[in-house]
Amino acid sequence: MLHTRRGDIPTPVFMPVATRASFRHISLDDARSTSAKIILSNTYHLLDAPGPEVFESFGGIHSFMGWQGAVLTDSGGYQIFSLPGERSISERGAHFRLPSGRKHLLTPESSIAVQQAIDSDIMMALDVCVDSTSDEARTRAAMATTHAWAARSLEAHARRPRGQALFGIVQGGVHAALREESAQAISALPFDGFAIGGLAVGETRSERESMTALCTALLPPDKPRYLMGVGTPLDLVEAVHRGVDLFDCILPTKMAQQGWAYTFQGVLETLRPAMQHARGPLEPGCTCLACQTQPLGYIHHLLRVGNTQGVRWLAIHNIHHTQALMARLRDAILADRWPTTYLELCDRLPRRLKAPLVG
Repeated sequence: MLHTRRGDIPTPVFMPVATRASFRHISLDDARSTSAKIILSNTYHLLDAPGPEVFESFGGIHSFMGWQGAVLTDSGGYQIFSLPGERSISERGAHFRLPSGRKHLLTPESSIAVQQAIDSDIMMALDVCVDSTSDEARTRAAMATTHAWAARSLEAHARRPRGQALFGIVQGGVHAALREESAQAISALPFDGFAIGGLAVGETRSERESMTALCTALLPPDKPRYLMGVGTPLDLVEAVHRGVDLFDCILPTKMAQQGWAYTFQGVLETLRPAMQHARGPLEPGCTCLACQTQPLGYIHHLLRVGNTQGVRWLAIHNIHHTQALMARLRDAILADRWPTTYLELCDRLPRRLKAPLVG
């Protein structure tokens, strides 16, 4: 169970991504219809626009965007890592250009200050993310800075408490010894939860699963464990199998842009010609807004003619699917049916479906 200022949220749980306090392709009402209880926004982008002063004037992100559920804000570490061009990391913080072109120094302290202005329910400590396949020396240097910044983030958080939770981040790439060292160092600090960072950035699936299992075995079982940036249905199942509680990813909407629909039988290629005469929903039995109101053939048509409503319907369905998947996993764990459910989903979810599902 994830305990937040806005109520308890059953875990495992998936957070749809509203990077700039908004969702891509869907409205706030669309997001609410998926049953999502917690979403993710990003400090790096919100620092640039609208800026912390705007959030202060609105009393935080919830009233600003009209979202009454919980909000987690990433610290901006991953965005800094993925920035093209000018950026540098020093002991003090991260130097980079914001999307507006302004030069900025983000420190552990200023990252906390911005997240406090945003007033998210869960904040993340600023970390240094490197490509997961980086050599041991570079990975160790990034990890050491992450650990130093973690302590500074906690100090900044304590100086101005607002009731927000703060999570620390484990780094270490695909180096088992570094992952173990980082998990032990970060879990020794009084964070409210712990994230596994620096994965899904270049490693193989088997490496990701191995590093995830190593970290969850070392992190406290009574605090949330968050795998950052992972979101295919199969990856979610595998991570829950290894003890992860919390996820975020842009994939549900990114896959929608490419015409793919997640289902419990596999991934449906909605742009294939076979779909144009399909009178049924994307997935029989699905209760999402798209499946309840739009035939697959019509969504196929919208995508073919470039109407953005086609992407909207697929995004609604895919986000709803992640919520339904999490509910199925929670039910299986509580009913002591996990081994059977795990094997069943591992068999079905990787499939690519080239014909409409038959209910």
